[in-house]
Amino acid sequence: MEMRFPEVQPPEDAEREAGRLLFAGETDFLKGVVAMDGLPPADRIEVCFAGRSNVGKSSLINALTGRKGLARASNTPGRTQEINYFTAGDLYVVDLPGYGFANAPLPVVEKWQRLLKNYLRGRQTLRRVFVLIDARHGAKAVDDEIMSLLDSAAVTFQVVMTKVDKLRGDALQQSLDKTRAALVKHPAAFPELILTSSEKGDGIETLRAIIAGID
Repeated sequence: MEMRFPEVQPPEDAEREAGRLLFAGETDFLKGVVAMDGLPPADRIEVCFAGRSNVGKSSLINALTGRKGLARASNTPGRTQEINYFTAGDLYVVDLPGYGFANAPLPVVEKWQRLLKNYLRGRQTLRRVFVLIDARHGAKAVDDEIMSLLDSAAVTFQVVMTKVDKLRGDALQQSLDKTRAALVKHPAAFPELILTSSEKGDGIETLRAIIAGID
């Protein structure tokens, strides 16, 4: 029986090189957006990264672009309260506010969660959302909520497991099985998982190649 949501295969040489070239040039912070009318012109395709607070979005973006200080990592959940836009070649890379628990006043939390939902539903140039899930925990209920939102918005999303270097053997397999079971319910889910470690560099070339291949 074929496995549902297998790990993505390593890229071919040409795909790997396309990914390297995409992020070999300057990747720059463009702007932080706090309202829909602040979004940059929809003049190119974009991919974005979503995940629970402290799942490792900033660290992954820094590893992806090869620039350690590009996206600001924080040990304080909910620190990122804006949609942060970066340019990489002819592509927008977007860092979304962390969802779920946030160390901020409730009205602030509600405001940026509303912004997040409006963005996901209304951005025509958004080609794929990478939903980050901490491998130490697997998919949680709050991840299920964002995936359901992406289903309703008809936006393809692909799960990126972060911090896979923190687990070994059966523990990692159990986390993957838990995540796969959650994904079965979501029609917008891309059918392959990406396993990454920002610290060790695992999966970074693969993720670059996948992004370079999106049109």
